[in-house]
Amino acid sequence: MRELPEPATGSPLLRGIRRWDLLAIMINATIGAGIFGLPSRVYALIGAYSLFAYVACGVVVALIVLCFAEVGSRFDGTGGPYLYARVAFGPFAGFEVGWLTWLARLTSFAALCNLLVSYLHALWPAASSEPWRSVVICVVVGALTAVNVAGVRDAAVTSNAFSIGKLLPLGLLIAVGLPLVVPSRLVPGPPPAAGAFSKTVLLLVFAFSGFDVVGVVAGEMRDPRRDLPWAMLAGIAAVTLIYELLQVVCVGTLPGLAGSERPLADAGVRVLGGAGAVVLSLGALISILGTLNGIVLAAPRLLFAMAEHHELPRVLAAAHPRFRTPWVAILVSSGIMLVLAVTGSFIRALTISTIIRMLTYVATCAALIALRRRPDSPPAVLLVPAGAALATLSLAVCGWLIANSGLSEMRDAGMVALLGVAVYVARRPFRHQRQ
Repeated sequence: MRELPEPATGSPLLRGIRRWDLLAIMINATIGAGIFGLPSRVYALIGAYSLFAYVACGVVVALIVLCFAEVGSRFDGTGGPYLYARVAFGPFAGFEVGWLTWLARLTSFAALCNLLVSYLHALWPAASSEPWRSVVICVVVGALTAVNVAGVRDAAVTSNAFSIGKLLPLGLLIAVGLPLVVPSRLVPGPPPAAGAFSKTVLLLVFAFSGFDVVGVVAGEMRDPRRDLPWAMLAGIAAVTLIYELLQVVCVGTLPGLAGSERPLADAGVRVLGGAGAVVLSLGALISILGTLNGIVLAAPRLLFAMAEHHELPRVLAAAHPRFRTPWVAILVSSGIMLVLAVTGSFIRALTISTIIRMLTYVATCAALIALRRRPDSPPAVLLVPAGAALATLSLAVCGWLIANSGLSEMRDAGMVALLGVAVYVARRPFRHQRQ
């Protein structure tokens, strides 16, 4: 039998994340900047059938979320997918999942930072020119790092504020826009080709992603084994509803939706008048900042968890004596994020985030089956009905998504995975000596 990880009760981190904080983290991790451009892209593909595509995608993602909810209900330690894979399949598999997930978060952060500058350009043209571009990125990274080092409660409160800030403009657009919807525009025409509908669902899946990092901060939750499943299931239901209603408003109020580059902003102008575009642009900025804060919260905890198990230098598992946060892991992760965001070159050369998410999903769905078969597995608070069949179906969905990914993404993900193997092997003598 493989040795189970050390109990989370000995963790130096502070359990300061409550149930509603966790729901805010879930929303921040899932609703990013993609929804501000997706309505026009999916409408251009399949027209009014895009309304059904959001529902179909929500169901597909909910299958995977159910697997995460059951597996997450077995653990109360830091690490999320890394910890799940480590217990189910051994230290090497766990390290690879943790390593790839951490790198994917770094690249996502850097890409979103540059997207933030692009949105800010609409309100402040100088923001996209040097030196202001670098100044903006440094201020954002520095502020989010300081908040997360200062305490997990501060990070949770900041996440709550960003969640409210991003939901307010979206909720306003929905509330004011629904009564203005022209019903005839929602009537679907001839059914699209099966390939076009599948392509649309595949495109939407990535707008629903991000939920996988919620479990990473379980070591700082008040009651992770109960709160994590609740937050993930409630969060994915809320996100699906919000996305569906936004698509209804866009389809029903914006005649030129298929050609719109900023569909929510354009719908905002029609629904809210001249101020609508500004309101939705600010909403996009807040949405991106909320997602960035979620990455700064979660990514360092992966380093912390791997260092706790002696798979990375022990210094990365250091907790601040006053704030009880993984401050070294936060500073290391934020420093690399800053370099990647300012240079931007790494983002163009290594776009691996999407395929790595799929690999993380595969590992966790497979872990559900493995942990159910092991008699020494931590008990689950949530047991999903027909869980093994559900996990098998989720694995098939993930396989379909990976098969539709680009060859360049697969190549780059493979290169980074090999780098992770090198790091794991290099640390092996030190790990055995420490243990």
